[in-house]
Amino acid sequence: MNREVIGLIPAAGKGVRLGLPYPKELYPIIRDNHYKPVAQFVLDNLTTAGVKHIVFVINETKHQLIAYFGAGRRFGCDISYVVQEQVDGGGKSTSPGLAHALDAAYHLTKDKIVIFGMADTIMQPRDALAQSFQQLDADTDVILVMFSTERPEKFGMVRRDPAQRVVEIVDKPRQTELTEMWGSIIWRPRFTEYLHDCVTRQGISDFAQIMNNAIKDGLHFRGVHIGNGTYIDLGTYEEIMEMDQRFRDER
Repeated sequence: MNREVIGLIPAAGKGVRLGLPYPKELYPIIRDNHYKPVAQFVLDNLTTAGVKHIVFVINETKHQLIAYFGAGRRFGCDISYVVQEQVDGGGKSTSPGLAHALDAAYHLTKDKIVIFGMADTIMQPRDALAQSFQQLDADTDVILVMFSTERPEKFGMVRRDPAQRVVEIVDKPRQTELTEMWGSIIWRPRFTEYLHDCVTRQGISDFAQIMNNAIKDGLHFRGVHIGNGTYIDLGTYEEIMEMDQRFRDER
């Protein structure tokens, strides 16, 4: 694949729900007596997929995150940082400010294939993104990397047709028959431009709405389910406790 690939990790949230004295992306995951911040997991997912340049979208307070990850050399990649400007994220999407955060790196992502993952999540296996990236063919604009979930009210749920084409994103439904959520996304420049137009010209902030509009406008979305994969979101203390218990059970 000739086009350059870039990793994109939005990490501009304030993390006020957790009340931590450091960015939530640096929440310590201790395994085998070794410290690993949660954001390093998605970085590992990206480098395992062969990504050499990764962009963190941050806010003005994320000095500790920059200090930890630095230029990226010890992680086998180059890391750039983009500061997201303040906007009113008053929507009802899973992440109302997500669309703006992703577009904040437009000057670095345009004309490239983008592999995007969230900084406060853990995707397993480590090669989940590599598996999905291998399936990006010339006819696909967007790949949704999908995982099974029993908590659809927390995620963007994915509806597919028999040909595995994505036909709708149902965001945080209270009740649904859907069982697959998207955890990460891979897209071609066509969607980068579509997202940029929605955010900057149309003023749309709801990322789920943007994806659904893109599907209606003819962009080809495809779902890749990660069999036996797991996706852990560390947005609340309850989720952190669940993760700690799961890791203890795996020992």
